[in-house]
Amino acid sequence: MAENNPVKKIVLFALALLVLIAGIGAWLVAGPGTSFEKNTYYLEIPTGSNYQQLLEKIEAESIFSHPSIFNLLAKQLDYPARFKAGRYAIHKGSSLLAAIRMLRNGRQEPVNLVITKLRTKEDFASLAGRKLEFDSLAFISFLNNNDSLRRFGFDSSTVMAAVLPDTYSFYWNIRPATVLEKLVKAYDQFWTDARKQQAAAEKLKPLQVSIIASIVDEETNRRQDMGTIASVYMNRLNKGMRLGADPTVKFALRNFGLKRIYEKHLQVESPYNTYRVYGLPPGPICTPQKTTIDEVLNAPSTNYLFFVAKPGFSGAHAFAADYQEHLKLARQYQAFLDSLMKAKAADSAR
Repeated sequence: MAENNPVKKIVLFALALLVLIAGIGAWLVAGPGTSFEKNTYYLEIPTGSNYQQLLEKIEAESIFSHPSIFNLLAKQLDYPARFKAGRYAIHKGSSLLAAIRMLRNGRQEPVNLVITKLRTKEDFASLAGRKLEFDSLAFISFLNNNDSLRRFGFDSSTVMAAVLPDTYSFYWNIRPATVLEKLVKAYDQFWTDARKQQAAAEKLKPLQVSIIASIVDEETNRRQDMGTIASVYMNRLNKGMRLGADPTVKFALRNFGLKRIYEKHLQVESPYNTYRVYGLPPGPICTPQKTTIDEVLNAPSTNYLFFVAKPGFSGAHAFAADYQEHLKLARQYQAFLDSLMKAKAADSAR
């Protein structure tokens, strides 16, 4: 019969208890430690905040199951002394150890800023303000500050030329200047020597090409017509004519929903009203697509000075070299619109 030794039993029990406690501790530290339901929680730590404020946020938003253990482990790993602002992706089921190491090392989750068509600096500031830490007011202030923009080679009128539609990745807590720095770098890379030579062959600078492309982008989505429309505007420039571009009037009025431009609209006093001023407007009227810029650079040589939409719904345009031919084509399109309106009226009367 085995000897009944109470001391041995106590020692074995203590060892088992220690193993159990160590296992629980290891589980709390290295096991799943999150308490949110969604797959990923984006923890935003504002610039200028401190470690205590982070603890309060963790508690208030129930990010981790055991905030007190988070605090204890964070101090053991010297995280409070290496506290960093930023935006961090914490995945459901992450351990406290992994989360703290990520925060301590400042491994932020980049923010993708997807730029498509933007018409104004205010549109750009609003987009950036929704995605990044700084607010839209801070960004629009930067975009309107010529002293800040000078080092990038732009001013408050031309800066939107640098905003080429694409997807750009940034850290959430960057400064406005860093956003523009990355965009200008992409702009410079786009404007290769070959493209600059194409522009020079048309006696244009890259900025001027971008401005023309922005007008073309607002005129049509039909790529087949873009180069020919660009040729119309370049022909007008070369002949010293006013551009007479309807989209520039909409931009001057900041009324992008206008369907038709009437005489009253043409009276607006603005350097963007190309019915009243000669030459190109001071800057682009939208963020020009890269493909549209290339269509301008590769515009065919034509003698066209006018264009109008073709009857139908194809989005195609008819081009003319003289005003009388243009009027004929314009009357055809107007007749199409009139017949459309009559048909709608007849349907409504039934």
